[in-house]
Amino acid sequence: MSLVTACESMQAQQMTSRQGKVVYGESNGELTDQGYARTYDIYTPKSYSPSRPMPLVLVFHGDEGSGRSISNVSQFNTLAEQKGFLVAYPDGIDQRWSLRKTSKRNIDDVSFVKNFINHLEQVRNIDSRRIYATGFSRGGILTQALTCQLSDRIAAFASVAGSLPRRLKQTCQPQMPVSMLMINGTNDQSVHYQGDEKTQKGALVSIPEAVNFWRDHNQCPAYTAKNVAFVAGNQSDAPAGSRARRDRSKVKTYSYSGCSGGSEVVQLAVVDGGHLWYGGTSSDKDVNEFNKDLGLDSTQTIWNFFERHSLPFV
Repeated sequence: MSLVTACESMQAQQMTSRQGKVVYGESNGELTDQGYARTYDIYTPKSYSPSRPMPLVLVFHGDEGSGRSISNVSQFNTLAEQKGFLVAYPDGIDQRWSLRKTSKRNIDDVSFVKNFINHLEQVRNIDSRRIYATGFSRGGILTQALTCQLSDRIAAFASVAGSLPRRLKQTCQPQMPVSMLMINGTNDQSVHYQGDEKTQKGALVSIPEAVNFWRDHNQCPAYTAKNVAFVAGNQSDAPAGSRARRDRSKVKTYSYSGCSGGSEVVQLAVVDGGHLWYGGTSSDKDVNEFNKDLGLDSTQTIWNFFERHSLPFV
């Protein structure tokens, strides 16, 4: 078991919780796990009450990132305030995630996430049936890895610019059906849509192969597959030939429902899209222009997916 200590910075109105004081808005915390001090950011909406359990979304940053950076990019805090859920952003050690213990780092971040959830349940009143995980890039790869061991703790998963490690695919046997949303660009030069060479270190399977893996695990009937264009806002009413009508075909959606245990698998393929959190904030003008034309809000799409899923009563 890990030694867990809480230490939150107060940045908003204080209130009493099961462990003393908690805050509305942004705060940060710390816990000790596997001999390392681990830090995180957490957002608590004003609708939170210590007497009422609230859903929790875990968000994992990419390499060279941090909890704060993915918070700024994804803007999950704004949505959490609007919709009424907690959101936590843990920091990887040296800004990276480890999927298994190695001789150099001796860190297992899948195990850390399990302990992190236990820690958060001590400092917030969390709905244990509605805990969700999402991440970008390496954080999306970690999200995929979590399914193998934590399908009994996390109700649904969403990876952005991530895929399933080939090594894990061979041994991944989740205890329960896994609801998975994958958002990937077909021209991603970091997480290749067609996957990596099998001999490559840390090789990832192709996006279609990962989707088929989750479909098979969930026993999804093949006839539920859909290949439709994503429609943002009221673009369906746009006149023929307009930018809105042209751009809405840039995202192909493949949806597989009717799977075991009410699970579903959804893939959004951004045609010619690169390595980014679609719809997120950016200092790059080209990225902002691309996102504006695309009209895909990954954060809202992920929450819409999460809202449909919860763990069964035990």
